[in-house]
Amino acid sequence: MKRIICDVLIVGGGGAALRAAIAAKEYDNKCKVTLAVKGKLGTTGTTANSCSDRMAFHSTLPFTEPKTDNNWKYHASDIYEVGGRVSDYDLAEILAKKSGEAFQYLDSIGVPFVYKAGRPEQFVTDGSVYPRACYTGPNTAIDIEKALVRKVKELEIELVQNTMITNLKVSNGIIRGAFGVNENNEAIYFSTSAILLCTGGAGEIFKYNVYPKGAYGDGYALALNAGAELVNMEFIQFGLSSLKTKLACSGSLFRSIPRIINDKHEEFLGTVHNFSSIYNIVFEKGASWPVSAEHVSSMIDTAVFNEMAKGNHVYLDFAKNPVDFNFSLLDEKNRKRFEDELQVEVTEEILQTSPIERLKVINPKVINWLKDRGIDLVKGDKIEIAPAAQHFQGGIKIRKQGETNIKGLFAAGECAGGQHGANRPGGNALMDCQVFGKISGTSAAQYSLNSKNSAITDASISDGSISDGSISDGSMDDLDRKEQIKVGKDNSITIEELKKQLNLIMSRYASVVRTRDGLILLYAKIATLKSKEIEKDEENLINYYETLDMLLTAETIAIACIQRVESRGPHLYFEEEGKDHHMNKSKEYEKYFVIRKENGELKVSPQETVKNNKYVNGVELHEE
Repeated sequence: MKRIICDVLIVGGGGAALRAAIAAKEYDNKCKVTLAVKGKLGTTGTTANSCSDRMAFHSTLPFTEPKTDNNWKYHASDIYEVGGRVSDYDLAEILAKKSGEAFQYLDSIGVPFVYKAGRPEQFVTDGSVYPRACYTGPNTAIDIEKALVRKVKELEIELVQNTMITNLKVSNGIIRGAFGVNENNEAIYFSTSAILLCTGGAGEIFKYNVYPKGAYGDGYALALNAGAELVNMEFIQFGLSSLKTKLACSGSLFRSIPRIINDKHEEFLGTVHNFSSIYNIVFEKGASWPVSAEHVSSMIDTAVFNEMAKGNHVYLDFAKNPVDFNFSLLDEKNRKRFEDELQVEVTEEILQTSPIERLKVINPKVINWLKDRGIDLVKGDKIEIAPAAQHFQGGIKIRKQGETNIKGLFAAGECAGGQHGANRPGGNALMDCQVFGKISGTSAAQYSLNSKNSAITDASISDGSISDGSISDGSMDDLDRKEQIKVGKDNSITIEELKKQLNLIMSRYASVVRTRDGLILLYAKIATLKSKEIEKDEENLINYYETLDMLLTAETIAIACIQRVESRGPHLYFEEEGKDHHMNKSKEYEKYFVIRKENGELKVSPQETVKNNKYVNGVELHEE
């Protein structure tokens, strides 16, 4: 078995992992930082592959509205309040306070943010009162990834590519190392006292998702199996997205008011709401793209889900106006917002013509972007859409330094939890990766270099001195996990078939429409899949371990969803399928559910969050 010794092992290759690696190395140049990436650096992970019509990086800068001293208070309040008060407020404060510093760092290393009149241009996104969203264009995330990759290479950080970390070695609640396997099925042991998980979300457990390949929930499974806690796993953002390109169909794509139709070219939204009132909701969907129980536009997501549940496909059609549409039907505020986005002067006649003509004058770039990927809206092509998994709001429970309840284990980015609530202001995900990427990277380096629990040496491995002897013989069996499913061969299932079945049931019962009966059925179906023996892919062990991870992550999500008998954020809970209205939010559920693994079983407990006792909407609270 190959052995690698390092001070800090960072798992992942996206924005959080890269920023953490840079921070750890900048904390102390003598710190040996190793970056383990499941694919090839710069091409794998969400940051390297995400696009939207205008992707946002949220930042409170000195001149950001409302242009007051300590204007971060308004940002922190948005994060906590919009999040539904089910996150830790002190983490929201950290995000808001450090967002400006995070922007300045990216700006300094060459991320080409758009400037206007000498300042970064900022716009309003969903979940925000004030404009804080900086951007480079549709490729903001990709531009950030490229700049960070350049910096990592400059610092000569050790890189181990095409390698999956399969399990962590923990002794007495302290990190001792990690096991991995590479693309050649070679086992690797990482000897380290500090591990930072930056593995992203688990979108690929859903049939419909906008994630890149490899997002199976590795970090969640690693953390659970090591004894760490997960939180808020029921809060997964879903948004209407292009099936062909995985483009988030937000912003201008809805503000141009396309027809939303099924295979029969029927505009089915009228069966849910009167057409005369629906078009303002469609317009506002552009700024409330992830489904949210708190916004009326969630009815569009549920209508699309229900239409697909009937076996129909759903499309955005830009060729002609929706039935009875007239631009004058838009509210004054929505008309003004449209006019503020105009790229050229237009006549009222053009605005009345068709959705494609309206899209041309507010966002011609997205038309070209789609054409380059095989969807020509000008020629009448339609965008097939579905509610797709887009972001995990919860994850590995962290505190202010990115630390977990396991000594030496840290987490950052999308795989971390507690900093976001049910909803998340648009643009805060990219920012979170940079803020807590830096914090956790620095913390991991400090812990490793100062810890009395030094890393296991090669000598201790080779002489078999590790107490449980788990790697004394250096065989591939060391990678195997205790929870591996082993039943009779007549009950076996292939990896491909298991993934297919899990994808279908997760998108069917744990996406936009959730019911008690559906979630209980989902849990039972996951248990059935877990009872089968997975036919190990001897030619691709990474594929096998990913399958174990996605099963455990799916089970965690199902358990979390069952706990929350209310609607909050993307968790839309219905008394039964087919109902027009989801259940209301309940103050009883202003808490989060913490999940841990005990004796091989998942256990859940409700816990109080760190409350906001300081500010409401930026206004300081005073004790009576």
